[in-house]
Amino acid sequence: MASALRAAIVSHIRLPVSQSQTLALNLSKLSTVRSFSSHGDDHLDKTQVIDRVLEVVKSHPKIDPSKVTPDVHFQKDLGLDSLDTVEIVMALEEEFKLEIPDKEADKIDSCGLAIEYIFNHPMSS
Repeated sequence: MASALRAAIVSHIRLPVSQSQTLALNLSKLSTVRSFSSHGDDHLDKTQVIDRVLEVVKSHPKIDPSKVTPDVHFQKDLGLDSLDTVEIVMALEEEFKLEIPDKEADKIDSCGLAIEYIFNHPMSS
């Protein structure tokens, strides 16, 4: 893919040979850097996110760990109030080293939503 893109760009640019070789080299470097910055191997896989979210939720003092599953709802299934939910979201932010905006944090009311948000967040670690 990168070589086809490089060939298409170089074919439309009329430069002396030395400059076109430099351009091709720079495009090659760009595609290499881009592959390292993508959402590839450095991002957490879903199993890791699930395991860590469940551990954070299980560690909350008002929760019976045996009731925690990936689809458990904080209020309906675990009997937590809104303050407890905020505490869990804050603990998740600390665990995954990210900041969840209030608008998004207000929507997280279950393990499933927490897992999806964190898994899809590009900065979670």
